Amino acid sequence: MGLKIVVLAKQVPDTRNVGKDAMKADGTVNRAALPAIFNPEDLNALEQALRLKEKYEGSTVTILTMGPGRAAEIIREGMYRGADNGFLLTDRAFAGSDTLATSYALSKAIEYIGKFDVIVCGRQAIDGDTAQVGPQVAEKLNLPQITYAENIVSAENGKIVVVRRLERGVETVSGPMPMVVTVNSTAPECRPRNARRLMQFKHARTITERQESNDDYVAMYSERPYLNIQEITALDIKGDAAQLGLSGSPTKVKTIENIVFQAKESKILGTSDDEIDELMKELITNHTIG
Repeated sequence: MGLKIVVLAKQVPDTRNVGKDAMKADGTVNRAALPAIFNPEDLNALEQALRLKEKYEGSTVTILTMGPGRAAEIIREGMYRGADNGFLLTDRAFAGSDTLATSYALSKAIEYIGKFDVIVCGRQAIDGDTAQVGPQVAEKLNLPQITYAENIVSAENGKIVVVRRLERGVETVSGPMPMVVTVNSTAPECRPRNARRLMQFKHARTITERQESNDDYVAMYSERPYLNIQEITALDIKGDAAQLGLSGSPTKVKTIENIVFQAKESKILGTSDDEIDELMKELITNHTIG
């Protein structure tokens, strides 16, 4: 019998290309000013899920993402690579969520989706870099968790075996399923889109996307149910409104500082050990390193 695998994925602003308009005055990210991409480490997690699917016949991979309507794009990206289906968790009630509110909403959505064996996600998202959501989801679902995974070796007989990379080496650990696994960027990169799956799923849409489209494909969605990306709302997951969105988010931005490095701050070093030693002391003193 195959595995039921859920991949938690996030559409994030591409913070690798940050400009002067990337942040708002209130300290939040100006998402409109940055292109949206599939969070890189979530792609590493998807690859691990797809490898499990290939290894265990009958397994399915479901993408779960929380965000506005446009976030359905990463569900399609997951399906192009091998995922079977996806759920978009979307509602104005989720706006302004920090990691605590996000993990609460995701955990309730996972309960709504139903039975699962493995939940995988990236270690952290590049727009927040907190590495909190995966572990918080595990805690809210009362599940064991393995973090910093580099390779999921096996998931059978009720046990999952994972190789994880730490600061000073690697270790192999195991635990009971169901299990939450967070995946490092050092894990294998995700495979590219499959041409045949791209043609198969290019019209996959949420109900909202279909309503807003000028294309009339009503019959197609009835004949091909796999093209329907399901939307989940706060009402569907029966969440406590006090734990959702801004009301459920204790994290507040106190101040924001824009730091710009200029050429005048550079220093040219010679080859002597004394100059290098002096630089190291300076970097440690001003807390750049150490």
